[in-house]
Amino acid sequence: MAEEGQVISCHTVDAWKEQFLQGTESKKLVVVDFTASWCGPCRFISPVLAELAKKTPDVIFLKVDVDELKTVAEEYAVEAMPTFLFLKEGKIVDKVVGARKDELQLKVTKHAAAASAASA
Repeated sequence: MAEEGQVISCHTVDAWKEQFLQGTESKKLVVVDFTASWCGPCRFISPVLAELAKKTPDVIFLKVDVDELKTVAEEYAVEAMPTFLFLKEGKIVDKVVGARKDELQLKVTKHAAAASAASA
């Protein structure tokens, strides 16, 4: 398990399932970055996500490479990279498609505040 304030990369379906389950049980906001090693915009947004993870340690950030975990990407109907899914208690509450830094930051802030208010 990675420390709070980091982006956790899931390289196997088992690792994904474990992190997904922990996120669901914690009732915290989980932000999943569906990415690919060959995707330029994904590389651009990666440090932004890492910075967001540092600033919001009460949010769980996961990274899934669509080529490594095709079944997970298919399960969530991911068609473009990067796609960021916002999950609460295992359910999708929002998403951002594309390396849209401002929208990503706004939605993390919005949903993190709602998640912490709900668990308080």
